[in-house]
Amino acid sequence: MENLKNIAVLASGNGSNFQAIADAIKKGKLKAHLKLLISDNPQAYCIQRAATAKVKAFIVDRRDSINKKDFEEQIILKLKSEKIDLIVLAGFMRLLSGEFIRKYRGRILNMHPSLLPAFKGAHAIKDAFDYGAKVSGVTVHFVDEETDHGPIILQEPLEIKAGWGLKELEKNIHGLEHKIYPRAISLFLKGRLRLEGREVKILKP
Repeated sequence: MENLKNIAVLASGNGSNFQAIADAIKKGKLKAHLKLLISDNPQAYCIQRAATAKVKAFIVDRRDSINKKDFEEQIILKLKSEKIDLIVLAGFMRLLSGEFIRKYRGRILNMHPSLLPAFKGAHAIKDAFDYGAKVSGVTVHFVDEETDHGPIILQEPLEIKAGWGLKELEKNIHGLEHKIYPRAISLFLKGRLRLEGREVKILKP
């Protein structure tokens, strides 16, 4: 029997990237166990998506935690109990501490809706739109101690067409995310990503 790795997705909102990952696994495009969704938002729609996909959901409400350390320790205990190999951030709106990141260095991926290092932060799509950028895109990267900064795995550009409103840009950016994130996760699962300092080398199959 194939020895599949265990994935946990951390999300705070709609969970469309969670859905893209779940769909890729269901279609056989990703060979992994999607074992766990962790959310800090009890009202998040991603929790309903997890229920539909028959994936365990673990809710850690920051307001119920004594402090950030307590909040993260609850998450770490759950990751350990489920034997998680890879953590996938998908719209998780809490910054992880340096201690947490060091514990899982090289095993945390993040999707950012711009071509990093351009337009870092929580409002990247709107920032690119307001700036009048002609090209934006998406970036999958390893997470390090700095925000939207870790070694880049994959990037995909998107030409911003004349006449697009913010909603059209958001829709097209999210569509790119749903294609590129499963691809990057697959590279990790196949052992084809090698971290060399700040650079990621993609090994041939």
